[in-house]
Amino acid sequence: MMKIGVTSQNFRTITGHAGKARRFIVFEQGPQGVQETERLDLPKEMSMHGYAQDQTHPLDQLDILITAGCGQGFVSKMAARGVKVIPTNETDPVTAASAILEGKLLPPAQPH
Repeated sequence: MMKIGVTSQNFRTITGHAGKARRFIVFEQGPQGVQETERLDLPKEMSMHGYAQDQTHPLDQLDILITAGCGQGFVSKMAARGVKVIPTNETDPVTAASAILEGKLLPPAQPH
Protein backbone atom coordinates (compact mmCIF):
# COMPACT_ATOMS: atom_id res chain seq x y z
CA MET A 1 0.00 0.00 0.00
CA MET A 2 1.36 3.41 -0.99
CA LYS A 3 2.25 5.81 1.83
CA ILE A 4 2.21 9.51 1.06
CA GLY A 5 3.67 12.08 3.44
CA VAL A 6 3.00 15.81 3.41
CA THR A 7 5.17 18.48 5.05
CA SER A 8 2.83 20.43 7.33
CA GLN A 9 4.24 22.50 10.16
CA ASN A 10 0.68 23.48 11.22
CA PHE A 11 -1.00 20.11 10.45
CA ARG A 12 -3.49 22.02 8.26
CA THR A 13 -1.71 23.11 5.06
CA ILE A 14 1.21 21.95 2.95
CA THR A 15 4.30 23.89 4.01
CA GLY A 16 7.76 24.24 2.53
CA HIS A 17 11.36 24.08 3.72
CA ALA A 18 11.13 20.30 3.60
CA GLY A 19 14.72 19.76 4.72
CA LYS A 20 14.01 21.52 8.00
CA ALA A 21 10.41 20.32 8.41
CA ARG A 22 9.58 18.26 11.49
CA ARG A 23 5.82 17.82 11.14
CA PHE A 24 4.30 15.51 8.57
CA ILE A 25 0.88 14.05 7.84
CA VAL A 26 0.90 10.49 6.47
CA PHE A 27 -1.87 9.25 4.17
CA GLU A 28 -2.79 5.88 2.67
CA GLN A 29 -5.53 4.65 0.35
CA GLY A 30 -8.61 3.79 2.38
CA PRO A 31 -12.00 2.28 1.49
CA GLN A 32 -13.47 5.74 0.80
CA GLY A 33 -10.35 7.26 -0.77
CA VAL A 34 -7.36 8.82 0.91
CA GLN A 35 -7.21 8.68 4.70
CA GLU A 36 -4.84 10.14 7.25
CA THR A 37 -3.08 7.35 9.12
CA GLU A 38 -0.41 9.12 11.15
CA ARG A 39 1.06 12.47 12.19
CA LEU A 40 4.78 12.82 12.78
CA ASP A 41 5.95 15.57 15.14
CA LEU A 42 9.70 15.07 15.24
CA PRO A 43 12.31 16.72 17.47
CA LYS A 44 14.61 19.33 15.88
CA GLU A 45 17.52 16.91 15.49
CA MET A 46 15.29 14.66 13.33
CA SER A 47 14.89 17.21 10.49
CA MET A 48 16.40 15.82 7.29
CA HIS A 49 18.65 18.90 6.91
CA GLY A 50 21.27 17.55 9.27
CA TYR A 51 20.29 13.91 9.52
CA ALA A 52 22.89 11.26 8.68
CA GLN A 53 22.19 9.39 5.45
CA ASP A 54 23.16 6.02 6.98
CA GLN A 55 20.63 6.19 9.85
CA THR A 56 17.03 5.04 9.47
CA HIS A 57 14.44 7.81 9.70
CA PRO A 58 10.64 7.83 10.13
CA LEU A 59 10.29 9.28 6.61
CA ASP A 60 11.88 6.13 5.17
CA GLN A 61 8.42 4.48 5.42
CA LEU A 62 7.07 6.85 2.73
CA ASP A 63 6.78 6.21 -0.98
CA ILE A 64 6.11 9.87 -1.81
CA LEU A 65 6.65 13.13 0.07
CA ILE A 66 4.66 16.19 -1.00
CA THR A 67 6.02 19.62 -0.01
CA ALA A 68 5.54 23.29 -0.86
CA GLY A 69 9.24 23.70 -1.46
CA CYS A 70 12.70 22.20 -1.19
CA GLY A 71 16.11 22.27 -2.79
CA GLN A 72 17.58 19.75 -5.20
CA GLY A 73 19.82 18.42 -2.43
CA PHE A 74 16.77 17.39 -0.43
CA VAL A 75 15.22 15.70 -3.48
CA SER A 76 18.45 13.75 -4.03
CA LYS A 77 18.79 12.82 -0.35
CA MET A 78 15.23 11.47 -0.25
CA ALA A 79 15.65 9.63 -3.58
CA ALA A 80 18.62 7.81 -2.04
CA ARG A 81 16.23 6.73 0.74
CA GLY A 82 13.68 5.47 -1.83
CA VAL A 83 11.25 8.39 -1.38
CA LYS A 84 10.04 10.45 -4.34
CA VAL A 85 9.61 14.16 -3.55
CA ILE A 86 6.88 16.17 -5.27
CA PRO A 87 7.03 19.95 -4.75
CA THR A 88 3.68 21.68 -5.36
CA ASN A 89 1.84 24.93 -4.78
CA GLU A 90 -1.29 22.96 -3.79
CA THR A 91 -1.98 23.89 -0.16
CA ASP A 92 -4.50 21.25 0.95
CA PRO A 93 -2.92 17.98 2.16
CA VAL A 94 -5.97 15.79 1.42
CA THR A 95 -6.43 17.24 -2.08
CA ALA A 96 -2.74 16.67 -2.88
CA ALA A 97 -2.60 13.11 -1.51
CA SER A 98 -5.86 12.23 -3.31
CA ALA A 99 -4.52 13.57 -6.60
CA ILE A 100 -1.38 11.44 -6.31
CA LEU A 101 -3.39 8.30 -5.52
CA GLU A 102 -5.58 9.04 -8.56
CA GLY A 103 -2.50 9.41 -10.77
CA LYS A 104 -3.04 13.14 -11.34
CA LEU A 105 -0.29 15.73 -11.55
CA LEU A 106 -0.06 18.45 -8.91
CA PRO A 107 0.53 22.10 -9.79
CA PRO A 108 4.30 22.78 -9.56
CA ALA A 109 5.81 24.66 -6.63
CA GLN A 110 7.34 28.10 -6.94
CA PRO A 111 11.10 27.90 -7.62
CA HIS A 112 13.11 27.32 -4.42
